[in-house]
Amino acid sequence: MSEEEKKAKHGIGVDLGLTEDEKERLRQIAWTVVEHRVLDKPLPKFEVTSDRLKENRGAFVTLNKKGQLRGCIGNTRGNQPLHETVAEMAEAAAFSDPRFAPLSREELKDIDIEISALTPLRKIEDVQEVEVGVHGIYIEKGFFSGLLLPQVATEYGWDRITFLEHTCYKAGLHRNAWKEKDTNIYIFSADIF
Repeated sequence: MSEEEKKAKHGIGVDLGLTEDEKERLRQIAWTVVEHRVLDKPLPKFEVTSDRLKENRGAFVTLNKKGQLRGCIGNTRGNQPLHETVAEMAEAAAFSDPRFAPLSREELKDIDIEISALTPLRKIEDVQEVEVGVHGIYIEKGFFSGLLLPQVATEYGWDRITFLEHTCYKAGLHRNAWKEKDTNIYIFSADIF
């Protein structure tokens, strides 16, 4: 799927300053990790020269098989360089998403990879700050937490309240938990490619 098709499909995408070459390099890294692990080949050492790809950033890697979700894992904290986060999350999406069996060799030809490079999480006090199509949501309350990427609300046509409710469900909370004082709500944006 081309960059334009993804933007049209999601109706979103925040430009975080990554060039097309940097995005392509991240796609190559993600694909190489998935392919090499499926085929039991040793991973090559990835040479990265871009300073932006060396910045500590969070990212999610989503695998789709014939247009259907096949795995999605991410790290919001940005505690390692972006290219390393993408490599690690690509492997996790393919082999460690608890919703799916590990990716098989037979499936490899049908897999598309989508990367969401994230901005840092920002805690909010007023849910009016949530912009559907711009922000993803991370909710935490006690030991429960859940996250939905910005493109999820757009794909399902949700409004702000529905988006908050579904993020609560994802966290294992009741739908109105976002209204409670001891619930922390964070927003972030993503460059999706």
